[in-house]
Amino acid sequence: VMLDYSRLRSWIWITVSILTLLFGLSLKPLLPIDETRYLAVAWEMWLRSDFLVPHLNGATYSHKPPLLFWIINFSWTIFGLNEWSPRIIAPIFGIGCIILTTIITKRLYPKTQAYLIAPFLIIGTSYWAIYSTVTMFDLLVVFWTLLGINALIDSGKERIIPGWGIFAISIGLGILSKGPVILIYLLPAAIFAPYWLNIDNSKRIMKWYIWLIISTLAGIVIALLWAIPASIAGGKEYSNAIFWGQSAGRIVNSFAHKQPFWWYAAIIPLLLFPWIVWPTILKNLWHRIRQIRNCSHIPHSSRLIMIMVTSTILILSAFSGKQPHYLLPIFPMLSIGVSALLISLRDKDLVNHRFDAVPTGLMALVIGLMVLLSQAIETSNKYTEWIIKINGYWGILLVLFGLLVIILPPKIMQNRILTTALSNNFIIILVLFTLKPILTYGYDMKPVAEFISNSQSKGYTVAYYGKYHGQFHFLGRLKKPIIETGDGGIKDFLKKYPRSKIISVIKTPGTVNPTPDFIHKFRSSYFAIWDGLKVIQNPTAPQRR
Repeated sequence: VMLDYSRLRSWIWITVSILTLLFGLSLKPLLPIDETRYLAVAWEMWLRSDFLVPHLNGATYSHKPPLLFWIINFSWTIFGLNEWSPRIIAPIFGIGCIILTTIITKRLYPKTQAYLIAPFLIIGTSYWAIYSTVTMFDLLVVFWTLLGINALIDSGKERIIPGWGIFAISIGLGILSKGPVILIYLLPAAIFAPYWLNIDNSKRIMKWYIWLIISTLAGIVIALLWAIPASIAGGKEYSNAIFWGQSAGRIVNSFAHKQPFWWYAAIIPLLLFPWIVWPTILKNLWHRIRQIRNCSHIPHSSRLIMIMVTSTILILSAFSGKQPHYLLPIFPMLSIGVSALLISLRDKDLVNHRFDAVPTGLMALVIGLMVLLSQAIETSNKYTEWIIKINGYWGILLVLFGLLVIILPPKIMQNRILTTALSNNFIIILVLFTLKPILTYGYDMKPVAEFISNSQSKGYTVAYYGKYHGQFHFLGRLKKPIIETGDGGIKDFLKKYPRSKIISVIKTPGTVNPTPDFIHKFRSSYFAIWDGLKVIQNPTAPQRR
């Protein structure tokens, strides 16, 4: 008997996505260093009314293209200057990604209910659900990737404008979102399209590659419409950075996030939890893989998924710079593939319903017990100050919820998927409630930013001892740069600006002399701010210790 998935309605996953977003925004502050930095760049764009060249702390900012900053500024034009509208942009793109996934699934597997399943597989993936509440560039890239894939399907039907035209736009806006990385996600699928679109006519294949070259170049031209004027306005150093620094640096020997070749293969199981250990999926996926004798036996729609997933992992693994969120564009493709697997199952293919409830229930149980044990065991170490701030009552709720999922698992397959997806988001929300005191204590930069803003308004020149990443500019609405200094320049700075404040990161505030005017927790350290006149007496005070 074919399984029924008609209960998996779109309004359910949209509601869950919005609720997870709202709780995420209300329970956690803007997280340093990335979120605070990107809003600082958008803030300086707003302040300068310079929408061509992004700036951070008064200097040109070449690390990211401007599209997200433009959208943030557009939101401020509509709603006024605020914190909430920039924070919903990436999540809105995330919802757009799921809508596009639904559309692509419907086109790849028509006359099936696979399109009903795929959205729930995405929102039920822990890493996606967590990341969809963060202000970063990657969900924009995922959106343009999916838009490009949908355009390739149109191109296969020889629809030029909705096909190659949209493909060019996807590449152009993808580059403006996060640079040429969009080509890694889209070009392999486009190059091997005759294989997965079943184009076997030599004339059509030749025509395909001509249009691919034209549309790819057109997409690059779209990005150059910004990049060339920006490089002229930003100067030689900025020009070199946006055209060569980022791409070459990541390919040859990246300046950040350096990891070994096999790193992605090691972390993928963690990123795909809980579905990667879902018994029904594991059993039938392994059975399906064993049935494949060679590539010609793979269904055409599944070939696209295979090409995108394998090419993305292999190409990104060859780069030295690696981050988990670089893999986000393959999440929708994997969800499409698994949804196609699930629609082909019969009742006899399912494992016992209790087993499918174990991954999610066990996750809630383990997290809840960890929270309770952290409160019950009296310890005195570097984690104590964090542990005492956790609200143990949320641990009780997590344990009870985990037991409920395991003891009363749903039997019907569509309810198993629904329960797993909803439970996963509910667990994430409970964890956010649990961690809220910690996030406020060690990651909220607003008190520091407000102190700096107040100091600048009183005429103090503010310096940062070390490398400043823009943590305070948006939150404090700072209108002046913070000067970077260090061991070699602190004395000269103090001579030039005796009426000043010095910010530094220190380990143990109790041992610092002279005593800082302001101290605020930051991760495992503290932000300390001194009056310049105090530091003149002891120039080594701001040194990290």
